[in-house]
Amino acid sequence: MTLALDSAAQDLLFREARTANTFTDEPVTDEQVQAIYDLVKFGPTAFNQSPLRITLVRSPEARERLVKHMAEGNQPKTAAAPLVAILSADNEFHEELPALFPHFPQAKDVFFSERPVREGAALLNAALQAAYFIVGVRAAGLAAGPMTGLDFAGVQKEFLDDDHTPLMVINIGKPGEDAWFPRSPRLAFDEVVTTV
Repeated sequence: MTLALDSAAQDLLFREARTANTFTDEPVTDEQVQAIYDLVKFGPTAFNQSPLRITLVRSPEARERLVKHMAEGNQPKTAAAPLVAILSADNEFHEELPALFPHFPQAKDVFFSERPVREGAALLNAALQAAYFIVGVRAAGLAAGPMTGLDFAGVQKEFLDDDHTPLMVINIGKPGEDAWFPRSPRLAFDEVVTTV
């Protein structure tokens, strides 16, 4: 059976896509980021809660503040990337539910009145959206360098507030010279899928 998506698109989004470690100096525009978001916002989340929040780090001052919170091996990559995005989960996403889930606006209070419940839901669903975002970056013809090697508490204090939990930092741009590490192996279908 073949997939509906043509082979070139499959390669762009999955087979040939890799985590980039170097980038050219070609800028990533606000229009490109808008196009990425306008595509990936349609990815599903539970109750359409859409808790992902994106902080674009553009100014040299903000970049310097971020780099100091990255793991040592990630600092040069983040310092040099054309654009860096901090992806976080909004733990107060429920405030938007009356608009985002209008056929059951009471979901805000029925299911998400307790902060620990919201934090768990926000983490899971923002992680789903982060994956969509990475695929969207690839769909825009750009490369993504997602990283979790960072001081999460430091990034939260520096750029976010207590209602936002940082998930990852993503370097974004056109891949540069020697951008790719060798591809690591993947599990085979029968190692992952069980039929019951």
